[in-house]
Amino acid sequence: MTEHHPSAVIVLAAGEGTRMKSATPKVLHGLGGRSLLGHALVAARSLRPDHLAVVVRHGRDAVAGHVAQVDPAALIADQDEIKGTGRAVQCALDVLPAELGGVAVVTYGDVPLLTEGTLRALVAAHLRAGGAVTVLTAEVADPTGYGRVLRGENGEITGIVEHRDADASQRAVREINSGIYAFDLGFLREALGQVTTANDQGEMYLTDVLALARKAGLAVTSVGTEDLWEVEGVNDRVQLAALGRELNRRRLEAWMRYRPGDHVG
Repeated sequence: MTEHHPSAVIVLAAGEGTRMKSATPKVLHGLGGRSLLGHALVAARSLRPDHLAVVVRHGRDAVAGHVAQVDPAALIADQDEIKGTGRAVQCALDVLPAELGGVAVVTYGDVPLLTEGTLRALVAAHLRAGGAVTVLTAEVADPTGYGRVLRGENGEITGIVEHRDADASQRAVREINSGIYAFDLGFLREALGQVTTANDQGEMYLTDVLALARKAGLAVTSVGTEDLWEVEGVNDRVQLAALGRELNRRRLEAWMRYRPGDHVG
């Protein structure tokens, strides 16, 4: 594996997306000529991973069929009735070679403006740190609803707390967890085997892996992005429209600044 070639990229696309108020699975809604999931797959493939796995559940056949059309080489992983991003990633690991090592990147099927450059920076930072987990973070004016990144006196990440579980001081933190990570694959497999659903939501939290890394004395590092649009997910039609406007603005600006040899996505 080279710096920009992770062993695997896992795209989580199992969510129901009820706030879209549509019979169409959320990740299949269109934006700028591609589905949301299509944008995610293009970003994932930009890293040229050895394996690309897409986790599906709601609207399973439609989503899996779409993946087969736009990226036939991608692997499909079915999430079972156990809830949570931790379980989704665990299901993805089940369709990857059991002996696979190296770096795994985890991203989402509803974050359409995430770029190759940011993903490459995440992988590069992870390899430089040589740790267990690297998380992509951002500072936002209003962090309501996001998981907060907790840091110690020396700036080290001590954990991530979900908004609903945070106390008043933790909710004042403006650095948020994008949910996009680079993991050491061997550690990820081992850690997910220890994650349980013993919480108020009855879910396997992927963030629990960070706490396990800390407990094992392994490095948990971060890389930040100042481009908040890159980590903005689509939860409803209002957000879909806002991201569509921003994508259109970026494309128009890129063409207006175009020079021969430039790539415009």
